[in-house]
Amino acid sequence: MLTFEVPKELNIEVLEFLYNDPELSFQFLTDLTAVHYPSYKGREIAVVYHLHNLVENCRIRFKVFAPIEQPDVTTATKVFETANWLEREAYDFYGVNFVGHPNLKRIQNVDEMDYFPLRKEYPLEDQTRIDKDDEMFGRGGSFDFGNRQEDGSPRQIPQVGEEGVDRIGGSVSGSH
Repeated sequence: MLTFEVPKELNIEVLEFLYNDPELSFQFLTDLTAVHYPSYKGREIAVVYHLHNLVENCRIRFKVFAPIEQPDVTTATKVFETANWLEREAYDFYGVNFVGHPNLKRIQNVDEMDYFPLRKEYPLEDQTRIDKDDEMFGRGGSFDFGNRQEDGSPRQIPQVGEEGVDRIGGSVSGSH
C-alpha cells in the first residue's frame, strides 16, 4: 500500500485533493487511527489516514505527525463524516486534539481518566518480576531468541567454505 507523510498543517488540503480530484477519487475513509512513537522526538504522535478509491479498488495511507506536548491536528469531519467517531477514538486512547471537531470527548474510556491508555508512557507490567524471560516476549535482551554463543556474542551464519559449508543452504557431505 502506498504510504506517505504530509505536514500536519496540510492534512485537510491533502484529504480534499484526494477526495475531489476526478482521477484519484479517494472518497472513502476506511480508517483513521493514531500511533505513539516515543523515540520520534518532536513528532511522537502520528495520525494515520487509510483511504479507498472504490471505483479503482485502490487504497492509500498517509500520516501526519505532531509533538506529544501539543498533539493538535485539524479535524477531518468536514471532508468525511465517519471521521467523527474515529477521531473521538484516537483522542480517547492517544490524546490527539482534533481542532474543530464537533464533539471531541471520550467514547470508550471513562471521563475521569487523566491519561491516554495506548500511549507508550507506562510499563506494561511489574518491572521487578523475575519469574519469566522478557526476551521471549520481545522486550529487552537480544531479540534473537537464544541465538547466542556461551560468551553472549551472537552466532554468526557460516560462510561458504567455513565450518563444512560448501554452498548456501547446504553442507559438505558427512557434516550437519
